[in-house]
Amino acid sequence: MEALSDMALVAQVAVLHNKRAFDQIVRKYQSAVRRFLLNLTLGNEALSDDLAQDTFLKAYTHITQFRGTASLQTWLFRIAYNVYYDHKRSEKGLQASESLDTASPLLSPRAADSASPSLKMDIYHALSLLKEEERTCITLQMIDGQPIEQIAKVTGISENTVKSHLHRGKQRLATFLKQNGYDD
Repeated sequence: MEALSDMALVAQVAVLHNKRAFDQIVRKYQSAVRRFLLNLTLGNEALSDDLAQDTFLKAYTHITQFRGTASLQTWLFRIAYNVYYDHKRSEKGLQASESLDTASPLLSPRAADSASPSLKMDIYHALSLLKEEERTCITLQMIDGQPIEQIAKVTGISENTVKSHLHRGKQRLATFLKQNGYDD
């Protein structure tokens, strides 16, 4: 039923240029997209908000390209993923002291979960130690609850490669957290 209502909203935007229908899409998915980007950017709220805005702008301008072969959320995550990597590529020209990889993570004061600030900092730090692909796969599965098939669609990599990234990423996270006093 949800996919049907998403398709109806997409059709209203694509055919009728109904901005209110697109506003409904944004309200429905903005939290998930922002959370995904927040984890990719290691908690940098301002950057996550900018990238989420770019994501929805691209989604609006390319809404006619949505085919419905994946869910609307998967399609939006794929756009967000591409926006994030476009941003990373543009950052490569900056000096190392200005790059995202060396920026200290900013934690969300509005986070709804009950984790302590030190745990959040440790998790963001642990995520920063992962390779980009591992972090993306871990974020999509462990934080956003996406199945391997959807992760493969979002990232454009094979399911077996997703499984490999998940396995290595989880091992690295577990090692880091154990070394920092967190038990199983």
